[in-house]
Amino acid sequence: MATATTPSKPHPMSSRGWRKTRLVIGEIFFYLLVGLLVFALLAPFVWMIISSISPPTELASTPIRWWPENPSLDRYRALFLGPREGEIVPIAVSKFLNGMKSSLIIATATTLVCVFAGTAAAYALVRLPVPKKDGFLFGMLAAQMMPIIVIIIPLYLVMQKLVLNDTWQGMILLYSGFMLPTVIWIMHGYFQTLPAELEEAAMIDGCSRLGALMRVVLPISGPGLVAISAFAFLYTWNEFFMALIFTASRTKTIPVIVTEFSTQAGIDYGLMTTAGVIGSMPPLLLAFLLQRYIVAGLTSGAVKG
Repeated sequence: MATATTPSKPHPMSSRGWRKTRLVIGEIFFYLLVGLLVFALLAPFVWMIISSISPPTELASTPIRWWPENPSLDRYRALFLGPREGEIVPIAVSKFLNGMKSSLIIATATTLVCVFAGTAAAYALVRLPVPKKDGFLFGMLAAQMMPIIVIIIPLYLVMQKLVLNDTWQGMILLYSGFMLPTVIWIMHGYFQTLPAELEEAAMIDGCSRLGALMRVVLPISGPGLVAISAFAFLYTWNEFFMALIFTASRTKTIPVIVTEFSTQAGIDYGLMTTAGVIGSMPPLLLAFLLQRYIVAGLTSGAVKG
C-alpha cells in the first residue's frame, strides 16, 4: 500500500539568504545606473574644460590625450583681455564680452518680467472669479506645445515691422512671451497649495486684495518664486534658435557668439570650448546655489491641499 509523502519545506535560512542577495544585487544595479548617469552628464563638461586648457597640437593629436602636458590659460586671457599683438584669433573674440553683457541683460530682464507678470496672472486665476479660466490655462498649455519653427517666419515679420529685430527690447519681449505660460502654470499650482484663509484673515484686518498678496502670499511663496526665476533665467541664457534668428550684431548672446569662433584655418575648437566653459558658469552657479529651492518650488504644486 502506497504511503503519501509530504513535500519538503524550503529551509528558512536559504529563503532569507536569497532575499538578501536580491536586495544587494538590486542596490548594486541601482548605484551602477546612477554612476552611469552622472558620468554621462559630467563627462562632456569635464572634457570641455580639458580642451579649453589644451594647446592646439595636443588637442588635435591622436591618440587622445586625456590631460594636457602643457596646460595653458591663454584662451581665457584672450577672451577677457583680448589677443596679444600679432596673435591671429577669430573676430568673435572681440564680441565675447559684449555677448556676455547681452545675455545677462536679456536673461535678467526676462526673468523680472516673467516673475512679476506670471505671479500676478497665476494669483488672479487661482483666487479671482476669472471667466473660463480652465480654458485659458489649457489654451496656454496648447500654445506651449507648438514648435517655434512653425511660427518663426510670421514672428520675424512682425518683429521687423515693429523695428524690434536685433534689439534687447525685442529679445526680452520674445522670451517673456514664450516663458510666461510655463511660469503661470508653475505658480498656479503653487498658489493652489496655499490656504485661502490666510488672505481672508488679512483682509478682515484691513488689507486689500493686493495688500494680502504682497504682505501674506508672496512672503510664503519663496520656493515657488525662486523656482520660476531660476527656470526663466536658465532658459533665456541657454536659448539658441531665436537668438540666432532675431539678433544680427549688437545683441548677439553667448550661445550665438560661441558658434562664430572660426578663422581662415577652420573652427577654433579650443576657443569654442573656452567660451562654453565661461558661458556655462552663471547658470551652473545659479543651479547649485538654488537647487534646494528650485526642487521645492517645482514639486510643491504637485499635490493640492
